Amino acid sequence: MNSSKSQQRDPLLAYREEFPILEKTNYLVSNSLGPMPRTVPEKLAEYARDWGELGVKAWMRGWWEKPVDVGNEIAPLINAGAGEVVMMPNVTIAQTAVLSAIDFPKERDTVVMTELDFPSVRYAYAGMAERLGARVVVVRSEDGLTIDRDRLLAAIDERTRLVAVSHVLFRSAYLMDADAICRRAHEMGALVSLDSFHAVGIVPVDVKRSNVDFLTGGVLKWLCGGPGACFLYVSSAVRDQLKPALTGWQAHSRPFAFEETMEYTSGPFRWLNGTPVIPALYPAAEGPKILRRAGIGAIREKSLRLTSRLIELADQRGYTVNAPRDPAQRGGTVAMDVPHAYEVTQHLLSRNILVDYRVGAGIRIAPHFFTREEELDEAVYEVDKSLESGSWQRFSEKIAVVT
Repeated sequence: MNSSKSQQRDPLLAYREEFPILEKTNYLVSNSLGPMPRTVPEKLAEYARDWGELGVKAWMRGWWEKPVDVGNEIAPLINAGAGEVVMMPNVTIAQTAVLSAIDFPKERDTVVMTELDFPSVRYAYAGMAERLGARVVVVRSEDGLTIDRDRLLAAIDERTRLVAVSHVLFRSAYLMDADAICRRAHEMGALVSLDSFHAVGIVPVDVKRSNVDFLTGGVLKWLCGGPGACFLYVSSAVRDQLKPALTGWQAHSRPFAFEETMEYTSGPFRWLNGTPVIPALYPAAEGPKILRRAGIGAIREKSLRLTSRLIELADQRGYTVNAPRDPAQRGGTVAMDVPHAYEVTQHLLSRNILVDYRVGAGIRIAPHFFTREEELDEAVYEVDKSLESGSWQRFSEKIAVVT
């Protein structure tokens, strides 16, 4: 179809020019790593110039404040206010900072999680909980893809101190009911920490409506901001009342006094720790700025249309769909399981169709706001072709690190 006609039908396609890789690649893997915006090389060059020309004086060019300044660029995407979002190296550190700030008396010593939360966060919580005098209650899944809402809500009781769950489950893109979880937790006197890495940028997120206490995410995936820059939202209701033990000099009220004992500052810096990862923060806001222009409402509407199309294509072929069929419960990814799914994924990658594979889910296909509908047809056609021709066998001896 003529590109101008395509853009008239789908205005979001105008944003394709913001991502150079789309000129030669069918990019369906923003659930793992979003494509690089065209402005990123200049932002990285700016970092190199600042460091190279200014040396230590570059700290006076905003390096120290960058974790908060970049957080302010993320804040509108989750309906947070200025100073309510700070940047951290990864979600595991951000979630551990939250856990380290909470006390666990014997009568209220429980952290509620689920079996399908992202393993990296579960590792940290399991390791830290016992040392903090807490116990982790894990809500099991009946099908390996979803978490029963009523079962989760029932697990939140008078002993619950913190509910720390994923907003969108990484394997199946099942969308949890954040509003109901927060409501139940607060009724029981508990706090909520949502891992929204797979939600922000593809699903509307509103921290004020849900009344969540903490929310973590990152720019790596749907926000197209690159690795090394994740974010932590802390509600103003709890921000200055808690003291994260996972801390550092950025959280000190007088960091350059180099005092022997910790005295927490107030405001967003209270939740930071050591020296920030400056290179990752230079380009981190470039993708979020594009998404803010596109509008999360329009992005969500298109995502639902494209993921529904993927499910339709899979059903026509009898492929197993490991994703919610109810649009209201579906994030931005459709996992399609086929025979030899790992090897078929490698075939797609060899054809410059970028997807990924996860054990227990299959081939994860993640269209975004810049995706053309025919790119979905191309991807599924190549799945068919690989299975019919046996080309998947070429990859049976190769093990990839990530995809």
